[in-house]
Amino acid sequence: MPRVKRGKTANKRRKNLLKHAKGFMWTRKSKYRQAKEALLHAWTFQFNDRRKKKGYARRLWQIQIGAATKIEGLPYNKFISGLKKAHIELDRKILSGLAQNEPEIFKKLVEISQAQTK
Repeated sequence: MPRVKRGKTANKRRKNLLKHAKGFMWTRKSKYRQAKEALLHAWTFQFNDRRKKKGYARRLWQIQIGAATKIEGLPYNKFISGLKKAHIELDRKILSGLAQNEPEIFKKLVEISQAQTK
């Protein structure tokens, strides 16, 4: 059988991995073993943070809605409770957008919510 040299495939794999490590500090950008280890950690953090990002966004929307309802004289929890009792199923992202961009519509939602809490 002829001899099979696998340098081409291995070099391609290493080159591809080092391309992903571009911008890392010190030897983590140029040496294969350090780059591989650094990327293992980086990709783990990246995966986890994509999920955390959703939680951060939701918290931001809650703060924005809370600030807008406080101006109208209603606490956040009463506002959300009133919307649920009125069977208005708008998520927090939409409510936050309404509070910022359409204050008159948001004010009507606050009034509906107040009517339900009383």
